Amino acid sequence: MSALEGSDHHDVFSDARPLVLFVCTHNSARSQLAEGLLRQKYGARYRAESAGTVARGVHPLAAEALQAVGIDASAHTSKTIESLGDLTPDVVVTVCDNAREACPYIPAERNLHHAFRDPSAVEGTDDDRRRAFAEVREEIADWLDATFG
Repeated sequence: MSALEGSDHHDVFSDARPLVLFVCTHNSARSQLAEGLLRQKYGARYRAESAGTVARGVHPLAAEALQAVGIDASAHTSKTIESLGDLTPDVVVTVCDNAREACPYIPAERNLHHAFRDPSAVEGTDDDRRRAFAEVREEIADWLDATFG
């Protein structure tokens, strides 16, 4: 049983799966990776969404990093927290320190924070940048396994 299970009002086989909202500054890389990975790994138990304090578009290397592990990110869009309207998450996860500080209060049963490195800040060759996205993708996957698995 994961650290987040045990709430008796969430039946894993119903439409009442807990909603996990991943938040980062631009909803372009880390939160997109987390959303895609949670859906792939634990979609039977959790719903996943992501948003940012500002929407900047999905980073092409984030989409590529998801594609590399069999996740189609072509339908992913960059969203703001405000654009989610009345969506009420069960769990809010901020994945960068800026989002944690700038994020408006989002009511949820649980608020978690884990600051992942920003792969879009890596400079260097295309291979260096792809490697950074792959590394952060794997760090997020490991954290999701430990937290939701």
